[in-house]
Amino acid sequence: MALPLLPGNSFNRNVGKEKFHKSQHWGYCNNVSMLLGEDKPGIGGEPLLGQKLKPKYSVFPRGVGSDAPSWVAFDKQVLSFDAYFEEEVPDKNQELYRIRHCKIYFYLEDDTIQVIEPQVKNSGIPQGTIVRRHRIPLPPPHEDQFYTIDYFNINTDIIFYSRRYKIVDCDQFTKNFLRKLGVRLNPPAYRPEDPYTMERQKIADSMKPLRPYECFDTLRQFLEHDGHVLRFYCTWDDTESMFGVPRELILHYFLADDTVETKEVLSANSGQDAVPLFLKRNKLPKYAPTGLYPPGAITDRTVLNVFGGLVGNKGRYILDNRKTGAVHQEFYKDCDLTIGSVINVWGRKIILCDCDEFTKEYYRKKYGIKDFTPIPYKALRPPKIERKFPPYTGFGSEEDSLCSCLGLFPKPPQKDFKKFMEKDRNGLESNVLRFVAILITDNPIDKGRKFIISYFLSDDTLSVFETTQKNTGILGGKFLERGRIKKPGQELFKSEPSEYYTAQDLFVGARVCFHGHNFLLVDADEYAFNYMEKHANEFSMADINTILNKLKAIGEPSSREIKQIFAATDPEHTKMIEYDSFRNLMVNITNGKLSEHEIMTIGRYYSVRDDAEMDVNFLLAVVQEQLKKNTFENFRQLFATFVYNDCKKCGLLSRDECRTICKSFRLPVADDLLRALLTMFEDSKEQVDYKKLVDGLNWRENPITVFQTIRSPPKYEDDWSGQPQSLPVKKIKYLPLIEDMFGTEE
Repeated sequence: MALPLLPGNSFNRNVGKEKFHKSQHWGYCNNVSMLLGEDKPGIGGEPLLGQKLKPKYSVFPRGVGSDAPSWVAFDKQVLSFDAYFEEEVPDKNQELYRIRHCKIYFYLEDDTIQVIEPQVKNSGIPQGTIVRRHRIPLPPPHEDQFYTIDYFNINTDIIFYSRRYKIVDCDQFTKNFLRKLGVRLNPPAYRPEDPYTMERQKIADSMKPLRPYECFDTLRQFLEHDGHVLRFYCTWDDTESMFGVPRELILHYFLADDTVETKEVLSANSGQDAVPLFLKRNKLPKYAPTGLYPPGAITDRTVLNVFGGLVGNKGRYILDNRKTGAVHQEFYKDCDLTIGSVINVWGRKIILCDCDEFTKEYYRKKYGIKDFTPIPYKALRPPKIERKFPPYTGFGSEEDSLCSCLGLFPKPPQKDFKKFMEKDRNGLESNVLRFVAILITDNPIDKGRKFIISYFLSDDTLSVFETTQKNTGILGGKFLERGRIKKPGQELFKSEPSEYYTAQDLFVGARVCFHGHNFLLVDADEYAFNYMEKHANEFSMADINTILNKLKAIGEPSSREIKQIFAATDPEHTKMIEYDSFRNLMVNITNGKLSEHEIMTIGRYYSVRDDAEMDVNFLLAVVQEQLKKNTFENFRQLFATFVYNDCKKCGLLSRDECRTICKSFRLPVADDLLRALLTMFEDSKEQVDYKKLVDGLNWRENPITVFQTIRSPPKYEDDWSGQPQSLPVKKIKYLPLIEDMFGTEE
């Protein structure tokens, strides 16, 4: 039985040629005899007899640098070499060979090589990447191995695919890297130039163009002044021509390219054709002493006749580089444009009369001009004829009759839609001011009648209703239809629009006349008082600052007496007096110079009001009703969320946290109602007991009937009958009033 040939054995079988024995080895794998690769080492990794291991990648000194793999340690690190190669040119007599320069890049991460030739203008040779990036094998007979860093150095030859490259130099990074590897760098080699390229360059440099190019660099001017335009207001006197009139023009001078354009300003109904431009944008030439130049006199280049007519009619022309016969034309510049100067625009004399602020600032900085006195050029306009309208005829409304005089086709009067949308009823905001009024009459029957005057802020209309009183013999109801009411004492048929009652004309104590009926306003509802005090800038009767200034002007000379009167009214020193006593004092002090509404405004501002305690059960009943209508039953998860956010596990959370949690569950409750409900469950430290809150909201387990919480039927605003409010002003704190009027005593 033959012994198996192991990779580590020192003897070989005599089975063929000696070369086969050196390169190929036999062995067993899974009891199967097979041929092993030539790179297979012996036992312990030692090479076999006559075996040469091929290096796979570049070998760097061990113990230098990090232990990271090469593709990490040398990522994005490339060695750059300058090289050239010679190429034969057999088909041209002008050149026998060609020198082509290139760049050799060696990528350290994977030993790949790339050769790139820089592109040369008009070379006629496809240039760019000569050898794409990959590992390049060594020339034969070692084509089974690849180039590594050990084969590269300065002033050496290297062969890539039968083409010999001469490395002449490298960059500084490559030099430092090779020195660290212990490579002794050769001195840089001579870099020859291509002889044919040098010969062509000499011919190109010696050639002179027949038409020399003149460079006019206007890029800087364009970049500095792009979008900068000087504007002048001009006039052109065209009265000498038939039907001519003075014309107003606007001249634009563009600083980016020194061009000019002119526009004409046409007035309404001038009878002239409206054209976009009076002068198209272009450079504006100055006139020559003899007038316009003939066509062809101004050219970019001039020529000279060498023969000068000596040889018959034939001539020999060459380009005149010195431009001896050139005609130079001048154009208008920014230095030629000043206020008062006259410029010639193609035969039309235009006077510059004024300019804008940008133009003035430009001339101040560049030329130091400070006088920009304009020249009057606009004709005085005739006085505007006042438009008079015919008097009102009595048919329809005044606004409708006025619209028939404003145009040939009558249009209906336009209403203030914006005001209507802002002041129309919106939820609890009715935007209706209601006042209690009585008739001013000597008739004993009419003296006891009470009326409610409603003023609608959305369209400035009024309506009057009479309240029903028992045993008076007068039926209540609608007294005056809703509409706008004119003020008395105005002429009926006149051209000017009539004056109507506004919201500022209605206040407590005012006297109004509606179609011959005189009313005295004696009271108002709470909404009217609140609205007027909220919009104190529109209602001076409800502006506390204006009223205090008026009181200060009236009572400042007798401030000591006023203080004594108030002190005498309060014998028990409670610092409060009754409203009736306060009203009588104010009437006596001001001698009737303050209206009843102003006195009531002062009383409301300095009043002592008992805050009405809101019924918690009523609030919970309203909230439960809303939750029931929206079928909200997720109370367990709501309570679990409260517990989760309670880090201290004390059963209390802040009002803002509770409100945020309720909003996250999309609780179908209005925000103001939710805020009021959270306030009811707060303690002294503004912490909400969320367990009681959730139990109160749970309409399944703790239902609250709405009708059980209502103690008396609600009074709607539209049903207000002029009775006193639920919280009338009873007592007044007079000390703050005295301090605001006369200051604090020392």
